[in-house]
Amino acid sequence: MTSERNRAPIRVLVVEDHHVVRQGLVALLNGSEGLRVVSEAADGLEAIAQFRIHQPDITLMDLRLPRLAGVEVIQRIRSEAPQARIIVLTTYDGDEDIYRALKAGAKAYLLKGMTSETLIAAIRAVHTGKSHIPPAVAERLAERMGTEDLTPREFDVLEQIVRGRSNREIAAELEVSEATVKTHINSLLSKLGVSDRTQAAMDAIRRGIVPLESLRKPKS
Repeated sequence: MTSERNRAPIRVLVVEDHHVVRQGLVALLNGSEGLRVVSEAADGLEAIAQFRIHQPDITLMDLRLPRLAGVEVIQRIRSEAPQARIIVLTTYDGDEDIYRALKAGAKAYLLKGMTSETLIAAIRAVHTGKSHIPPAVAERLAERMGTEDLTPREFDVLEQIVRGRSNREIAAELEVSEATVKTHINSLLSKLGVSDRTQAAMDAIRRGIVPLESLRKPKS
């Protein structure tokens, strides 16, 4: 029987925009038996390029990335390589973040407060074809699965609410009537289980429904 020492190492691509965090992960993984970091990336587009070049066994990536958000990176990689095994490692524990990442094809969703032993165990598990969802993450996901999806237009309205826009401003931005805006707001309030637009905005940020990076992009 081939020993662990003689097996080919698990080849890992590390995607993390914070340099110090990325270097720490690289050092940790390269110092672990049976793991080898084959490349690094600091943003979403670079992650896709490095994946194409190196075809890693595991891609370990943050969810919030410059140039291209993590969920879209997962979708693009998986569209080209359906067998890709991607692990999300992030500080964001909102149920919508979790739902979108796993729906896009991530095999594990880990929070950065975990131990190094847990991270390495997750990498080994995903490499064997398993999924790895910690109990706290599974609980959040279960909560999200019990709620109804917003329509694209309801999401647009919610994003405008988070930006602090009035109904009149939202109507002008989306080129619809104020009555239509009110209808969308009533519907999204019901789906989110909140009673007013302030609670809706807070819920959208807390749960990751409206990603913070989208708020930094100016709207025309």
